[in-house]
Amino acid sequence: MDSTDLLPIGRRVAYWRGRRKLSQQVFADRLGKSKSWVDKVERGVRSLDKVSILQDVAAVLRIDTAVLLGRDAKPAGVTERAGGVERIRAALSTYEIALERPAARRPVLPAERLAREVAHLWTTFQHARYPQVVDLLPQLVADAQRTHVHDPGRGRVPLVEAYRVTAALSVKLGAPDVAWLAVDRAMTAATGDRGLVAAAAVQLGQVLRASGRVRVAKSVMLAAAYRIAPPVAEFVDPAELSLCGTLLVQAALAAARDGDDRTAAELIDEAAEMAARVGDGHDHHRTGFGPTAVELARITAAVEQGDAEEAVARHEKAIKRDGWRWLPAEHRAAYLVDAARAYLQVDDPINAGRVLIEADRIAPAEIRHRPAGRDVLALVARDPAAPTTLVQLAATLGVG
Repeated sequence: MDSTDLLPIGRRVAYWRGRRKLSQQVFADRLGKSKSWVDKVERGVRSLDKVSILQDVAAVLRIDTAVLLGRDAKPAGVTERAGGVERIRAALSTYEIALERPAARRPVLPAERLAREVAHLWTTFQHARYPQVVDLLPQLVADAQRTHVHDPGRGRVPLVEAYRVTAALSVKLGAPDVAWLAVDRAMTAATGDRGLVAAAAVQLGQVLRASGRVRVAKSVMLAAAYRIAPPVAEFVDPAELSLCGTLLVQAALAAARDGDDRTAAELIDEAAEMAARVGDGHDHHRTGFGPTAVELARITAAVEQGDAEEAVARHEKAIKRDGWRWLPAEHRAAYLVDAARAYLQVDDPINAGRVLIEADRIAPAEIRHRPAGRDVLALVARDPAAPTTLVQLAATLGVG
């Protein structure tokens, strides 16, 4: 990394102006600006807030815009993410228990403590602190497996939950093979417990959709949803209803991606009726299920179906709901990436950039560590009307 990559952009302008032996006045004249304007840019008092101006400055300095923005810096997070995925894959592939290998010199965690640690990891994930989750997961998986062997009854739930969060994170990091291994373990460990199976099936739906197996996802999610569906509507367990509704949403999103618009709409409507009973502000089984979550899913389905105008119209209303701010940061930021796609589809890169900046504010790792987020960032940053802040972020991350 060149030392100039660490400088603020105004200092970089001054550095390259000096390299080209241009006075502030000559530089200003060539740009068609005042000397005062140049001085303020170099001191950081005035920002370069338009892509066109950045391009003009780079042209006068005879450098690439990416160099001006620090593009030569090593892409952030790529190596770390790959290494983290490998550590998680290794943790899932040791088979210590099945092969009766000597356990590491680490005490078996009591089931109660393990449950607390798994809950903490879920919370960390929902705050989109993915690097921290990557660091903690390998040891937690090993601990959960050992605890389950020593205390099968009380160790079962935290084991399933450990596998669930592993699958959820692996989908985020673009590692569907690791996610598949984790969710398969979760489903196996949950077998025989209706609620646990339904909870694990939420991540199964995510993995199947991420792998492009949308028809299988729709079929499996429907089977899981109706297995957990309350038999009598008057006696509703909100936790079970949240699982059932979330599974219907998963099935709807799979249907939307498969081009089955009618089924997608019907399933989201059915989920919306359940959400009305649960209400916003709850997080049963880490689903965040409620009316707002279902509305966001309806918007995402519209994006999948190519109905971007409806998606944008609904989006502007959805983010004004009280339930919006009650959703986990991970949920909101992931949704905003989909909203940015909608704005791109209606040829509105300015608002696409605006919602991506908001996503980065809410949960930076959703853009910086999630491949899907980086892909949308690259698309937005290529547009001449993209906000300079996003262009700089794309350059720093090495995308575009």
